Amino acid sequence: MLKRSVIVVMNTLLALFTCANAPAATISTHKAHSKTHRITETATAQKKMARLRTSSKTVARRNRSTHVVSSTHVVSKKHRYSERFSASSFADNQVEGDITGGEDPIVRAAALEALGNMNGTVVAVDPDSGRILAMVNQKLALSAGAQPCSTIKVAVALAALSENVITKDTQVPLGKYWRVDLTTALAHSNNAYFEAVGRKLGFERVSYYAHQFGLGELAGWHIGGEHLGTFPSTELDQKLGGVGKMCSFGESISLTPLQLAALMSSIANGGTLYYMQHPRTPEEVTSFTPKVKRKLDIGPLIPEISDGMSGAVEYGTARLLRTNFIEAPVLGKTGTCSKDGTRFGWFGSFANTQYGRIVTVIFLEGGRPTFGPKAAELAGRMYRNLYDHEFFAVKPAATPVRTAGSEVNPATVGTPQ
Repeated sequence: MLKRSVIVVMNTLLALFTCANAPAATISTHKAHSKTHRITETATAQKKMARLRTSSKTVARRNRSTHVVSSTHVVSKKHRYSERFSASSFADNQVEGDITGGEDPIVRAAALEALGNMNGTVVAVDPDSGRILAMVNQKLALSAGAQPCSTIKVAVALAALSENVITKDTQVPLGKYWRVDLTTALAHSNNAYFEAVGRKLGFERVSYYAHQFGLGELAGWHIGGEHLGTFPSTELDQKLGGVGKMCSFGESISLTPLQLAALMSSIANGGTLYYMQHPRTPEEVTSFTPKVKRKLDIGPLIPEISDGMSGAVEYGTARLLRTNFIEAPVLGKTGTCSKDGTRFGWFGSFANTQYGRIVTVIFLEGGRPTFGPKAAELAGRMYRNLYDHEFFAVKPAATPVRTAGSEVNPATVGTPQ
């Protein structure tokens, strides 16, 4: 009997000790010797456990929230990241050393006014002869050039059309529900489109047409101080984007303003790639003779790219041009990119009027204020000035000029539609 009483007292003390030290269960000793025992919780214990679970979830949420906030902070830092530029977009000695004796005074004055104090160069060309009418900041214009950025897309478009890789209306799939045609891609400078087209063309064909269009070779005819742009002999490393990046951003390519002027001139005149010539004196202007580098088989393709180049000016990346000039059709292509702390801004274009054409290439380099649309805006300023000085007006009938083995009449050269 005494032994049983001791056991009961011990069980009672054990139960009291358990309840006092944790929100634990009250353990029933009924059927204590069975294989399973039932564990039940008191109402107080259930509330304590609920509070504990809630507290744990709150801590977990806080931990997760802290993690998310931290991640967002990092992402937000990425979004706030802005490229640092070491070059200046402005200069005050652009024309130092320029040789102007053989330039058109109206065109040069318009180019000077348009460029202002921007750090850049303006090259204006008669596309029907290759004569440079004005070249402001000749040191930069004749330099080794720079990455062409999105202006390379004009050459890629012509190459893809020549190889029947695309037509003007081909809808290139760029995603599950997104397709783009050539006109839209040129007007808005769609990188994904030209990366896809470039990969389909392949490096060998891209390289072939680039050289046909004058990249990688001197554009001028015995122009003192002219440097050579480069087109690489091998494809850009795939880790850096391969041929796709070459065709969308001009990565690993160096283009000179004269090379872009020659290409734009061939589009404006219907397919003749002229040597660029820069008369130094009035006498050289009088005896000027155009020199053909080669004929390009792009005549039928020019209407295919014209809508896209016109669209760039009307509603695309070059629409800032229209803030200054709306009187005549202008076709062009912008380009913006940066390298080693310097941003490049390109715009190659031509005004296509019933009284004649003029090709204008503006190349800017510097920092944040430098970009392709800014170059387009300056081109609009230049065309405005030319128009106000009646450059786009009725001129005396042109006489045929003899080229190497052939005659070219500027009034009858093929005009882009």
